Amino acid sequence: MNSECGLGANPLGDDTCGFLVWAPAIDRVDVHILSPEERIAPLEKVSRGRHYGVVQRVKPGTRYFYRLDGNKERPDPASKFQPEGVHGPSQVIDPHFAWEEHLWSGIPLSDYVLYELHVGTFTAQGDFDAIVPHLDELKGLGITSIELMPVAQFPGDRNWGYDGVYPFAAQNSYGGPEGLKRLVNACHKRGMAVTLDVVYNHLGPEGNYLNDFGPFFTSRYHTPWGSAVNFDGPESDEVRRFFIENALYWVREFRIDALRLDAVHGIFDFSALHFLQELACEVHAQAERLNRRIYVIAESDLNDARLVRSQELGGYGVDAQWNDDFHHALHTLLTRERTGYYEDFGRIQDLAKAFVEGFVYSGAYSPARRRRHGNSSKTISARKFVVFAQNHDQVGNRLKGDRLSTLVSFEGLKLAAAVVLLSPFIPLLFMGEEYGETAPFPYFVSHSDSDLIEAVRRGRREEFPHLQRADEPPDPQEEATRQSAKLDHSLRRQGRHRILYELYKELIKLRNETRARVGLSRDRMEVVCLERQSALVVRRWGRREHVAAIFHFGDAAVSVNVPLPYGRWLKRLASGDERWNGPGPDLPTVLHSEGEVSVTLTKHAFLIVSLQPED
Repeated sequence: MNSECGLGANPLGDDTCGFLVWAPAIDRVDVHILSPEERIAPLEKVSRGRHYGVVQRVKPGTRYFYRLDGNKERPDPASKFQPEGVHGPSQVIDPHFAWEEHLWSGIPLSDYVLYELHVGTFTAQGDFDAIVPHLDELKGLGITSIELMPVAQFPGDRNWGYDGVYPFAAQNSYGGPEGLKRLVNACHKRGMAVTLDVVYNHLGPEGNYLNDFGPFFTSRYHTPWGSAVNFDGPESDEVRRFFIENALYWVREFRIDALRLDAVHGIFDFSALHFLQELACEVHAQAERLNRRIYVIAESDLNDARLVRSQELGGYGVDAQWNDDFHHALHTLLTRERTGYYEDFGRIQDLAKAFVEGFVYSGAYSPARRRRHGNSSKTISARKFVVFAQNHDQVGNRLKGDRLSTLVSFEGLKLAAAVVLLSPFIPLLFMGEEYGETAPFPYFVSHSDSDLIEAVRRGRREEFPHLQRADEPPDPQEEATRQSAKLDHSLRRQGRHRILYELYKELIKLRNETRARVGLSRDRMEVVCLERQSALVVRRWGRREHVAAIFHFGDAAVSVNVPLPYGRWLKRLASGDERWNGPGPDLPTVLHSEGEVSVTLTKHAFLIVSLQPED
């Protein structure tokens, strides 16, 4: 793949611009230039369905459509900017930007502490620039990478982002390509990475004109969103090229550090070289050319270790993947929910297995799926799994979009934070989680087609009968639904919210100290499941430190006999202490073990201790 021969409009200097589009079923493609002087410029059909031409008197800011076979006009499938939305003309942009951190090379994946945010609801203003004033606080919290939910152009001005239809165009209502570059630049100046959520399993229904250009989709497979992307059928080479070039565009032009691939179980490819393998290989090759650390992180519900296994061992070579099993095991212990996919979880042993192996379901029968599910991830490194107590899906796909802060007690929130942040995996926080944000995160859109709007409303209602009590979900089309999701950042300075925020900061600090001395390896970790006491003991050690975490999920205070090696153990952090507004009493600062110690833990409490080195 020649990453330099870019799709779309590419300024060449001296007010000339190259236009490249793939349209194999179209005999003639013209560029209809709208401004500053309206005219028609023909493209030449070159090879394999591509049309190319160099057009004079075209500057950045020029707006245009492609005219197909002399009549139908459509925006550029590889448009870099849609200033008037998904149905309007595409705009030529100037790719140059005054980057300030020229020596930025990224950070190791093992150092990532991810913070997932939605641009439109993270601030009142709802755009890229409004995020920048919050970066110093996020860095102070211990966040090392913000993770942006999809920003590719979607219909209207409010959407989760998974209805994008122009994969190369940063959303106009968020500030477009210049706004995104300013945000990435501000992050890199602070030593923070940027992870971007991209969607390669489908495109949204409104403004999706790709089929007018070529067979981008196939009816051979079906996804929850309609026809699948054509990754392995006739003409699929150019479809694959389109999406891989998109990935390279984000990391090259916007200096994105990691790509999070949405729902890769919706990518169907039965060719010998799977699209995901090719994508990972191309991104890693680009990283070498740019001398930067760039990662590919997948979301998948298949529990298939092949995703993150090296290509040399028959895997796809993806750098990491989200582990929903970890979330489900933790969530059910905290909430006692057992509906839907939570039916498969609820035992303390499930969380223990998630700590030890990664996947809870590694080939066992799944009652929710009514079949066996997953394969083993025992040999997969801990740094290849991303874990969380909340994310946009697990919050937003609930009936009311309710967060964990409205489902469990304050002690439960503290326990959830400790389990995620002190795990050996890569942790992810969902925006506002760190201070217990109470605003919901419901699903919302702003389509313009009345039939589509009603279809979305109906589809949303039909999702929930078997999951939760009969009720009406918030109207996805109403502006009030989006407004209800806006964060209230002032909460982090108030009462328990402030205490929770300080606890998150302390936990991330403790994580960093532990990681420096112990690492993220599961090789030097022991997990003991105390089923009767609903407790988990996680012990990790390295050359310079020995740390133990006791997590208690019981609904009442309990005395726990904790197996600890002989020695003097020092309290590092206890959620029940007065400092963290716990129910008390404060636990002793020193525990002497002769192979076991007894501690009393209140409901949903945790205790972190470390072995004092011998003199």
